[in-house]
Amino acid sequence: MNNKIYLYPVAIRVWHFINAIMIILLIITGVSLQYSDLEYTFIRFDYSVTIHNIAGVILTIDYLLFIIVNIVTGNYRHYRIKFKKYPQKLWKQFYYYSYGIFKGENPPYQITLKRKFNPLQQFSYVLVMYLFLPILVFSGIALLLPEVIPNKIFGYGGIMVADFFHVINGFFATVFLFVHVYFCTIGKNPLSSFRSIINGWHEPNH
Repeated sequence: MNNKIYLYPVAIRVWHFINAIMIILLIITGVSLQYSDLEYTFIRFDYSVTIHNIAGVILTIDYLLFIIVNIVTGNYRHYRIKFKKYPQKLWKQFYYYSYGIFKGENPPYQITLKRKFNPLQQFSYVLVMYLFLPILVFSGIALLLPEVIPNKIFGYGGIMVADFFHVINGFFATVFLFVHVYFCTIGKNPLSSFRSIINGWHEPNH
């Protein structure tokens, strides 16, 4: 246990599990709604709408809790990008993922209590949590409450614009989920990162 780091407090783990379950439900029902057909439905249309809306509301509440927990616990500091030499750091991590890892090289940035994410993780999480997810949440609220949407946005129908941003960001969230799960297998062993988010303890690669 001496070489392990208690990296994920209970509040962060609970938030993560709720977030993951809601995202998966939203993806499944979202795909079902996007490609719905009266004769060949993956999930019945009315069921998909209900599950999608409920999961969206829960995800919105969970996102607000994410912001609150980040502020209260100080976890927000892990998302704060220090731009000095940041492109070089991104490239160094990208090189490791695309080449160095297959040569048995050590990770360029070990995870510590002060640095929970490597540069590429930090960049992707900032994009997802502070750009894609807020757009997904707000566009979802707009579609759930269409009366709040202006009739015209940039010359186009308000509902159409909200739907466009919702679908596009839903696609990004889906891609991120698959990439995220894959990168979770890159650790001390393929299951170590999954154990970490369950028990809170991170196992360093080396």
